[in-house]
Amino acid sequence: MDQKENSSAQLNGTHSEGSMKKRQDYLEWPEYFMAVAFLSAQRSKDPNSQVGACIVNQENKIVGIGYNGMPNGCDDDLLPWSRIADNKLDTKYPYGIKDVIYLSDKYHDSPEMTASRRLLNLAGIAYKQFEPKRGRIVIDFGSINHSGVNGINGLGGPQST
Repeated sequence: MDQKENSSAQLNGTHSEGSMKKRQDYLEWPEYFMAVAFLSAQRSKDPNSQVGACIVNQENKIVGIGYNGMPNGCDDDLLPWSRIADNKLDTKYPYGIKDVIYLSDKYHDSPEMTASRRLLNLAGIAYKQFEPKRGRIVIDFGSINHSGVNGINGLGGPQST
């Protein structure tokens, strides 16, 4: 194959060595979203607890991320705090989240976590602990400058020291 044919074949997804197959070690949605939440938690300035969140809609699109602390510009004095009211919009529940998936439950028996579960139960919000299929996800910013299967995905490219 000459150089022109080879370039054309590469654009069409074929190679002289045979066709390539998709990667099998890509992140599944739950791992991806939990990694985003974990990375977001690294922004927390709290010396005791770093909590991250990744809010996802039904189409697996991230609609929000954050970490422990009040959101900028949110005046919680303007939102209702009632559990019951004639109009559901006058309660706190329609302004919330449908389900929660969390990684750590190390404070499970604390009064704050018991209260959180009680609120989630009253609001009808499902929650469950995340069970990762991977023990770790490595982000290698240097891998963007290297080619090859391991260099492209940022999960195991060349390590810089």
